[in-house]
Parts: sequence; structure tokens; C-alpha cells
Amino acid sequence: MLSPLSRSLTYLTAGLYALTGAVLFLLPNAMSAQFAWKVSPFVTMTIGAWCLGNAWLAWVTARRWQWSLVYTTLLYLGLFGVLETIVLILFRDKLLLTHPIAWLYLAALVVNVVAAGWITVEWLRAKPHLEPLGPPVNVAVRVLAVIFVLFVTLLGVYGLGADLSSPGTSGQIFPETMSLFTLRAFGAFYLSLALSVIPLIWARGLAAILHHAYASYGLLVLITATALVFIGLFNFSAHPFQWLYLGAYLVVGVVVGYVLIRYGIGTSHSTKDTRRPE
Repeated sequence: MLSPLSRSLTYLTAGLYALTGAVLFLLPNAMSAQFAWKVSPFVTMTIGAWCLGNAWLAWVTARRWQWSLVYTTLLYLGLFGVLETIVLILFRDKLLLTHPIAWLYLAALVVNVVAAGWITVEWLRAKPHLEPLGPPVNVAVRVLAVIFVLFVTLLGVYGLGADLSSPGTSGQIFPETMSLFTLRAFGAFYLSLALSVIPLIWARGLAAILHHAYASYGLLVLITATALVFIGLFNFSAHPFQWLYLGAYLVVGVVVGYVLIRYGIGTSHSTKDTRRPE
């Protein structure tokens, strides 16, 4: 069902996100003043972590390229590209397009959206059947997926709807005061993560869930690493709810890591296993 062109576009998306993310992640202090809108070094490195995580996810997805395995990671990429592009359009008067890194970020989003559009057209034409790959999904994994969707959807909706006077926007959770532009970008990211997992709640085979977890793990690792690099910005005694930001990534990282170690990473050989996991 998925054409060579859509696969090439996904690889191109991975490459552009990798290049953008590497610059933002490795040079946050220098790039914070050059990015597409006004951001701090911490936010710059965090967006770099998003981009590098997206690059890994897109590359793993294009590498495996089996619809019944990768459909939700393709959904995440499409949602991220579209929602972040909408945020840019809504705040277009705040855009700063004087440095190549800003144009590189925009180019990554444009290619991402083009790839998502092309893949959507192919899906509408073919309406492919989702084959249950791997062992059946047990109740524990399904419950974890539901908890993830509910929690991260709440974060996404709050980030897209809250104003700057709302609780948690002035350093109480994220250790810096966010601009409305940045808050909406965070909300779009979280909502993309949450909505892409919803189809996995009803997945009949475990391989697609393991693939999604493995492909998304780079996001968890890199965003957590960014928070640890800027740990000096956190003041847990004055703002104890700041533990929610760091703790959420640590807890999800540990849980997902355990699932991947226990059940595998959703590779093709796991699709032949029909045993129910213990």
C-alpha cells in the first residue's frame, strides 16, 4: 500500500529533522537567539530533542515500512507536522526568519506535511487492512496505553487552550515562563503524541505497540537528557510541581523501557510469534 515515494519522503523528513535537531540540541545557547521565534536555551534544546526524536522515529518507520507495523508512527509524524505548522501560521507575526536554522525548521515541517498528505491520499485510495502482528495484547499493556493517552491528551489540550495567567505557565511546572507561542508549540507536540497512540488501544497484535514504543523512545531519552542538562533551572523546594515535568518523562521512560526489554522492539521476526506474552 505504501509507495516508494512516500517512503522517500519519510526518509527526507528524518534527514531534515536530524539536521535541524542536531544544531538546536548541540548549540542551544547560540541558537536560542536565532530560532524561528523568541525562545530560551532550555526551550531551544528541548525543540532540538523533539526534532532528533522525530528523526529517529521517521527513520525507524521508513526502515521497517510495513503498514500494519508503522501506521501509528506515521500518524504521529503527520499530526506533529500539521499541528506545529498551524501554530506557526497562527503566530506568523512573531516569526523570526533571519537565520538559516529558522528556515531549516520550516523546511522540515513543510516536507513533513507533504509526506503526511501524500500518505493520507494513499491510505484513502487503498484502505489497507490492519493485520494483527505479533502475540495478542495483554490487559496490562492496554491499560498503560489508556493511561498514557488520558494524561498526555490533558497536557496537549491544556497547552493549546491555556493562557499565560493559567496555573503552570509561569515556572510552576516547566521551570521557565513560557511565551504563548511556545506554550502552543508544546501543546501541539503533546497532543500529537497522545492522539497517535489512541489506535493502539484496540490493536490486536503487540508488534505495532512495540514498534511505536521503540520508535518514540528517542523522544523520551533526549527530552529527559535536556531537562537534566538544565537541572539548575529547577527549584523543586519552591515549586514542587516541577517534579511533574521531569518525573513524567522518567516514569514513562522506565515503564516503556521495561516493556521493550520484556517483549522486544517490534521487529519483523516478532510478527511471526503468536504466543500470548506472560
